[in-house]
Amino acid sequence: MKSYRKELWLNLPTRRGFVNITPEVEVALRESEIKEGLVLVNAMHISASVFINDDEHGLHHDYEKWLEKLAPHEPIDQYRHNDTGEDNADSHMKRQIMGREVIVAITDGNLDFGPWEQIFYGEFDGRRRKRVLVKIIGE
Repeated sequence: MKSYRKELWLNLPTRRGFVNITPEVEVALRESEIKEGLVLVNAMHISASVFINDDEHGLHHDYEKWLEKLAPHEPIDQYRHNDTGEDNADSHMKRQIMGREVIVAITDGNLDFGPWEQIFYGEFDGRRRKRVLVKIIGE
């Protein structure tokens, strides 16, 4: 069995946002030369997420509204975490909701997705560099 590891670095200029990272994961898969196996993609920061869904602007807008209702950013004094002087408690909760990682099967050298599936990076406390791990194992 072979394994391959690559880090993707992202730096969103906004506090929150979603980025389709499927093309970068596909590049890593080609670089790995693995034809059958699994790829793990995970956010290596506690205020960011990786998830799979449709690449549709309306859905991303809906996620933004929904997450803000579940864990609103303001008022920041509603969260004990922010007592430390930070203002990002909501980002930790949004990450918990959206998830840390995804695993995708690799079949015949391709990501084995269902219809419309794509891999996304979700940023909930941006304006700084963060990384995503891509770990591929197989033959």
